[in-house]
Amino acid sequence: MENLVSRTAQTRARLLAAATEVFANAGLAGATTREIARVAGVNEVTLFRHFQNKEQLLAAVIQQAIALQAEALDNQDEWTQDLDTDLSHYACLYNQMLEEHEALIRTFIGEAKRHPDAARQILHDACQSLNEKLVAYLQKGQEKGTVRLDIDLKPAVDMFIGTLLSGMLRRTATPTTLGYSTESYIETCVNLFVGAISVLPININRSSSRD
Repeated sequence: MENLVSRTAQTRARLLAAATEVFANAGLAGATTREIARVAGVNEVTLFRHFQNKEQLLAAVIQQAIALQAEALDNQDEWTQDLDTDLSHYACLYNQMLEEHEALIRTFIGEAKRHPDAARQILHDACQSLNEKLVAYLQKGQEKGTVRLDIDLKPAVDMFIGTLLSGMLRRTATPTTLGYSTESYIETCVNLFVGAISVLPININRSSSRD
């Protein structure tokens, strides 16, 4: 039984990896379950045993992509409640996910106006759930008196996430012409964001330790 479970998990992992590759190369509309099965090294019947259709497979790919962030934000009681420390940790995890799925993300952006309704809804639900968890964390900060009460947290979180996303896209497009590192970009994003929303002085120990 254990071997069967292991083989099932391995097959599912191969299908998700293949789907990520095919979606990135062929686009959401152009990707087919037949091609995904071929890249995964299984037959199409096996694919349908794990996923009922292409939209369900896309949902699984997206859910896997945000798993690190979801896990981190689900365990908020374990966070330090220091904005600079926690948001730096979150930003690094989020950037890791962005870089690992760069090709797929560029596909989503390029096909934004052509996504099937089901795929668009999957993307919306995944992003909304993740953003809501970060909003909830910052709301705790407002209750504790560390986050400004006059900040509208939903657009603030969208801005923070969008800045990290745009940075990844620019760095990966022109990696040798920017004159700064990924770490420096993320640190600057966090410092500016925390400085804007916090009622406390920003923690500069992390920055000064690198000087």
